[in-house]
Amino acid sequence: MPCLLALLAVAFPRIAIVLLYLFTNFFSRVVYPINTAVVGVLGFLFLPLTLIVYTFFENTNHSTALTPVQLIFVFVAVVIDLGLVGGGMRSRRAA
Repeated sequence: MPCLLALLAVAFPRIAIVLLYLFTNFFSRVVYPINTAVVGVLGFLFLPLTLIVYTFFENTNHSTALTPVQLIFVFVAVVIDLGLVGGGMRSRRAA
């Protein structure tokens, strides 16, 4: 089941965010301390895979800062998210 959820998160990150938000407390450490859902909404709209990766590391890491390896994973998630957004523009320009 975790592998299926990981595949769902990479293929359809917004659907995975909705399912995780509705059925688990996965986002409780990221969204609730700010007292608003701004981080969750912005992550959902602009960088959904980055929101999932960052939240995973925040839930598993009990110290105050992310480790360098975790930051690399977050950076890769940002690059993938930006690639997914920018990939459509490149295909439209080629046509």
